[in-house]
Amino acid sequence: MNRRSSWALPYAIFLVLFVALPLILIMVYAFQDGSGNFTFGNFTKFFTDADAIGTFALSLEVAIENTILCILLGYPAAWILANKKLNRSAVTIVLFIMPMWINALMRTLATAELFHMLGVQLGKGTLLVGMVYDYLPFMIYPIYNILNKMDKSYAEAALDLGATPWQVFWKVQVPLSMPGVTSGIMMVFMPTVSTFAISEFLTNNKIKLFGTIIQENINSSMWNYGAALSLVMLVIIGITSLLQDNKEEVGGGTV
Repeated sequence: MNRRSSWALPYAIFLVLFVALPLILIMVYAFQDGSGNFTFGNFTKFFTDADAIGTFALSLEVAIENTILCILLGYPAAWILANKKLNRSAVTIVLFIMPMWINALMRTLATAELFHMLGVQLGKGTLLVGMVYDYLPFMIYPIYNILNKMDKSYAEAALDLGATPWQVFWKVQVPLSMPGVTSGIMMVFMPTVSTFAISEFLTNNKIKLFGTIIQENINSSMWNYGAALSLVMLVIIGITSLLQDNKEEVGGGTV
């Protein structure tokens, strides 16, 4: 226990119990039927079920729209927060991050109640508003971190070479801030696809996302099919993460 490596033992136990073991169980259940026999039937059922494929496509559509809206709103906000001339108080940054301190379910219920008070009919529009409200801080914060830590000499050099402020922003700051944008996309896109509580409360369950199907199957004790759907989601997350890492490596090599 005197070795430094021994301090990693509690974290290793945590990873085994709460990360590795659940993933193994998902894989085992996904490739079994109700009797415990090995089968690919759960995946065949998903790829041949028009409703499941339609829900998955709708989830991707909502996730793409939510991610685009978060970028359009989050990047200017992050740029203003990182600009010392426009933002001179750290309190402003805290105000943007503060919604993350509140439980996501509480935020969603409060948003739904506001729509009820205003007499707004729940649907896809209210769903996107709720999604943007919940996930916007996850887009702002990584972009802000990149912009705040960016070497200001790049912008100064571009100005000295005759670039306009717009050219400095578009050709210097935006490309250098892309790692933050990529991280923000990852933190917004995948949770949007897999969420279920937000769509349930902000659409009165009129719109079902992929996470809703997983929840319904698990609640109905259809563990095998639910595990297969979860595994499909994990594969998509894994592929997306690999693509992101490859892009960052290529980008780092070219710079």
